[in-house]
Amino acid sequence: MALLDWMTDATGPVVEGQGVLLRPPRTGDYAAWSESREQSRHYLEPWEPSWPDDDLTRAAYRRRLGVYAREMELGHAWPFFVFDPSGRTLYGAITLSNVRRGVAETGTLGYWIGQPFAGQGLATAAVRTMTRFAFQSARLHRLEASCLPTNLASRRVLEKAGFVKEGEARAYLKINGVWADHILFGLVCDDPVV
Repeated sequence: MALLDWMTDATGPVVEGQGVLLRPPRTGDYAAWSESREQSRHYLEPWEPSWPDDDLTRAAYRRRLGVYAREMELGHAWPFFVFDPSGRTLYGAITLSNVRRGVAETGTLGYWIGQPFAGQGLATAAVRTMTRFAFQSARLHRLEASCLPTNLASRRVLEKAGFVKEGEARAYLKINGVWADHILFGLVCDDPVV
């Protein structure tokens, strides 16, 4: 079944980084993904949009993969799972989304790491790896990211990856059912990256 999944799933780039491997999600990743999300639910929910009731079902996962495939095909987003270098252990996910071309050449980063792997530098490694992909392969000029003011871990990830605080946005995103202020970060391809 895993071979069949690999052959029928949307393909995309595989990007290696310092201690992480990024690749698009596949059908065969469902069990590891749903287990990681369920195991980390209470850890992740304060920082994410509300989860639909069926969020961790196989049907919802298949729908998610369909959306991902269309977004990659159109060049609007690159959703990746974050794995260990062998590609066997799922750490979390990172997405380059809202890609705008033309005069902007910009995209937005979002990411999560499962609770068992938090605090090990894996989110920073994934953000750095995705940044390299965005600037070199996707040829973007600018990346944006945001986090809740109380999410000190995420703020530190962005700062360690070279992002610069650019401001604050009131009621920016609806997080865990509530419109929440966010700190806005940016990184330009010419910026020195730490």
